[in-house]
Amino acid sequence: MAEKIEMPKLSDTMEEGVIAKWNVKEGDKVSSGDVIAEVETDKATMEVEVFDSGTILKILVEEGSAVPLGGTMAIIGEEGEDISDLLDGDSEPEKEKKAEAKDSGKKSEGKKEKDDSGKKEEFDPILGDLNGKEGKKASKEKPEKEKSDGRIKASPLARKMAEDKGIDLASVDGSGPEGRVIKKDIEDYKPSEAPSGAAVSYEQAESEDVKISQMRKAIARRLSESKFTNPHFYETIDIDMEEAMEARAKLNEVSDVKISFNDIVVKASAAALRRHPDINTSWMDDVIRRHGDVNVAVAVAIDEGLMTPVLKHADKKNLRQIASETRELAGLAKDRKLQPEQMEGSTFTISNLGMFGIEEFTAIINPPNACILAVGAIRDVPVVKNGEVVPGKRMKVTLSSDHRVVDGAKAAQFLNTLRQMLENPLSMLL
Repeated sequence: MAEKIEMPKLSDTMEEGVIAKWNVKEGDKVSSGDVIAEVETDKATMEVEVFDSGTILKILVEEGSAVPLGGTMAIIGEEGEDISDLLDGDSEPEKEKKAEAKDSGKKSEGKKEKDDSGKKEEFDPILGDLNGKEGKKASKEKPEKEKSDGRIKASPLARKMAEDKGIDLASVDGSGPEGRVIKKDIEDYKPSEAPSGAAVSYEQAESEDVKISQMRKAIARRLSESKFTNPHFYETIDIDMEEAMEARAKLNEVSDVKISFNDIVVKASAAALRRHPDINTSWMDDVIRRHGDVNVAVAVAIDEGLMTPVLKHADKKNLRQIASETRELAGLAKDRKLQPEQMEGSTFTISNLGMFGIEEFTAIINPPNACILAVGAIRDVPVVKNGEVVPGKRMKVTLSSDHRVVDGAKAAQFLNTLRQMLENPLSMLL
C-alpha cells in the first residue's frame, strides 16, 4: 500500500525543512533505513531515512524547495500502484498558485473595466485640455534628434566614439542631416558646452534577490524575539592583556594544539561563571534557573550567518582541551555538519570579533542564556604604569545581560572577576 513520506522534525526549533539534495529518483527501490534525502534545517543539514521498503513512486518537492513539518515530500509503495488518491492534497501548492494568478487577472481586468467605464473628462491643470489630451499629443512629438524608435540619430562611428569616451549622445548637438551626430561632433564635443543641468546617464545595475536560508530565518526569528522580549543592558570593561599574551606564548611552546586568545577568554569566562552563578542562569517565566553545569557556546561565522557550537563543562576542561574541541566544532560548523546536540544546552555565549579588527561592540543575547560576552581586538595603546606612559596591550569586552535575571552590580562583579583572571592567568587555576 502506497504511503506518504513526510517531513520529519529534525531539530527542536524546526518549523520547515528545505530539500538540499535527493539521493533517489522516481522508480528507485529503497529499503528501510536508506537515506533518501538531505534536508537543510535551521541548525544543520540532516539526513532523512525511509522506514519502509518499496519503490519511490513520486517525488513531490524539487531540490531547494521548503516543506513544512508533516508536509509530503514523496510517495513510496509498490511498483505500478495507483497513487491518485494520495496526490490530491499534494498538488495543492500548484492549484493555489494558479488560483491566485487567475484571481489577480480577474481583479486587474475588473479594475480596468471599472476605470474605463467610470472615466470622466476633466481638465488637467498641468497637461491642459480635457484629460490632458493636448499634453499627451505634445508628448508624442519626437525631438528633432530622435528616430521613430526613440534612438538618437548618430552614425555608427560617432556612436562607438561616444561610448568609448563616455559621452551622452543626447547632450551632443548633431551637425549632420536632420541633426544627425557625426564623427566631427564627437571630436569637437566639450563637456562645458553641455546645457546647464543636463542629466548624467548611468548604466543601471541589476538588483538581486537572495533566497533566505532556513538558518537565516531561524537567526532572524530568535534574535528578534530576544532583542524585543529580553530587556538588554550593557557593561564594558577594559582589560590589560600583557600577562595573557606572555602566558599564551609560553603555553604554545609546549602545547601540541595551538591555543588562541579566544580559548583563554573561554577558560576565564567559565571559571568566572563558576564563581558567579547568577550569570549562569536562564529566565523560565515563573522561575530563574541557575544551571549546575557551565556550558559555553562560541559563535562561529559561516556564509549563512552564525552557528553556536557548545563546549560542555567548559569550567572543568584545561586550555588544551578547550582549544582542541573548539577547533573541531568550528570545523564542523563551517562544513554544516554540526549535530543538534552539539548546539544545545548552552548556559553562556561568547562572540569574538577581535580577529576582524573590531575594538568594541554589543551582542544580542542568545536565548535561553541570560548573558552574552562580546570580545573586541587587542589594541596597542599608551598606558600609565608607575607614573610613566608606556606601550600597553588592552582589550575591551562588553557583557549584554537580561535585566529580568541579572542586575547591574552582579554583571559588574562578574566582569571584574573576568578581568582579574585575564590579567593574572594563574588565578584561573585556583
